Amino acid sequence: MRFIHTSDWHLGRSFHRVGLLDAQARYLDHLVDVVRAEGVDGVLVSGDVYDRALPSPETVNLLSGAVTRLIDAGAVVVLSSGNHDSAIRLGFASDLLARAGLHIRTTLDSVGRPVTIKDTDVYPLPYLEPSVAADRVGAQERTHASVLRAAMDTVRCDASTRPGPAVVMAHAFVTGGATSASERDISVGGVSAVHPDTFSQADYVALGHLHGPQRISETVRYSGSPIALSFSEADHHKSSVLVDVSAGGALSTELIPTPVTRSLAILRGDLDDLLRDPRHREAEAAYCQITLTDTVRPMGAMERLRRRFPDTLVLAFEPSGLRVIPATSVASSRQRGDLDLCCDFLTHVRGGNAASAPERALLATAFERSRVARGEHEDEGRATAGTSASASGSASGSASGSAA
Repeated sequence: MRFIHTSDWHLGRSFHRVGLLDAQARYLDHLVDVVRAEGVDGVLVSGDVYDRALPSPETVNLLSGAVTRLIDAGAVVVLSSGNHDSAIRLGFASDLLARAGLHIRTTLDSVGRPVTIKDTDVYPLPYLEPSVAADRVGAQERTHASVLRAAMDTVRCDASTRPGPAVVMAHAFVTGGATSASERDISVGGVSAVHPDTFSQADYVALGHLHGPQRISETVRYSGSPIALSFSEADHHKSSVLVDVSAGGALSTELIPTPVTRSLAILRGDLDDLLRDPRHREAEAAYCQITLTDTVRPMGAMERLRRRFPDTLVLAFEPSGLRVIPATSVASSRQRGDLDLCCDFLTHVRGGNAASAPERALLATAFERSRVARGEHEDEGRATAGTSASASGSASGSASGSAA
């Protein structure tokens, strides 16, 4: 059997508020092309097919079209649910869809029941929430590790009755894997890691959950997510795993690079240096995370950065030499007007950049309008309560003399 191991599509996800559906569609187009070109028998997706339990209609349509084209290209498609998926929604009509070559496994009842492709038995293990699954699978503890051990006992029991190789799909954090910032923690009771020996006797283990492609052992591997989902993945080389398994269980694997729609760049330095440095030319077309180290926070930093790096998505400020701004004592603060205090605060949060004359005028206008609006609101409230006009006028005068 020849199959592709992939996972963590997270269809419908956004990247710092930028939608990724177009990039995900490009990956799925690429996957269909690989299936045709390489004569792939099966496509195994090890969890987190969707990014959320309630995917948008556009996201559902993208998955529907993709699996149809994969099956038309000659592959059997096997999907197992991850911790981001709704098991019930993803598994809708799974028995009917299996007749067309789309096998979706999301329930406890499916554990130990393989999908046979040619002479290979594929055992998909959906993400098993310990609090729900522990008793039903006979786990000794309510941990993800214990639940998976019990599930694998069921798999091994069935596989021992079959002559062909056994491939296991699982969505878990296996000991030895390197994490990324974009993964949702699936730890339960402080115990999240699963030892690789949990999957002993399987000829290949197709893991999902960690977004970096990595091999845990000779037979246990994470495919990683096909596209980057956080800036912590800027150095990842995204891929799918093309696997050949012989009737005797011998393996050969090849990484198939996935298309990069937009690269990621992490920049750090003073604003003026970043805007001038020719070494950052490639970052002009990338999604950027930028940390400014100027001693004083530059005015209009994001606007200026986006003139050169239009897709700057994250901006942080870590001054290389903090400028100490003298603290204003409580006594002196009481002697300053509200407008002065507001301007002092603006100077503080901007790292020493004082309010300009137009900014001070704008703040003064805001204070005046707030004062008037508050006075009108309090007058209206008292009138509704049936108070006298004189009381209303007296209170209004008091309100008009106080700051917002």
